[in-house]
Amino acid sequence: MALIKTLIVLLIALALQPAAAETYLYMAEEDGCSWCAKWDNEIAHIYPKTAEGKTAPLKRFDLFSDKPNVTFKNRVRFTPTFILVQNGVEVDRIEGYPGEDFFWSLLTMMFKRANIPLDPTG
Repeated sequence: MALIKTLIVLLIALALQPAAAETYLYMAEEDGCSWCAKWDNEIAHIYPKTAEGKTAPLKRFDLFSDKPNVTFKNRVRFTPTFILVQNGVEVDRIEGYPGEDFFWSLLTMMFKRANIPLDPTG
């Protein structure tokens, strides 16, 4: 009987735990986008290894043919556009690619504004 009570308490405690938020960085791109290619050359290979990449894995979509299941604040007009999404809803974005140094600074500010802590293992 004590074992059953313990299991019930554990199950209730697990049920009350907040669900982990699904966080992603979406990248809107299009064929022939030179700034997308520049981002690919400078950042794409590094991003998954960073705290940002571990916290918000990258998901790409073609601006003109893909329709991600995301609620955007505004229509995406430029490529690349980087959209920080949590639980299917946009929380912030970077329009364009300002270069490697500015990209990381702007990305860090997005996480801070959204109160999304970075994965410390990144």
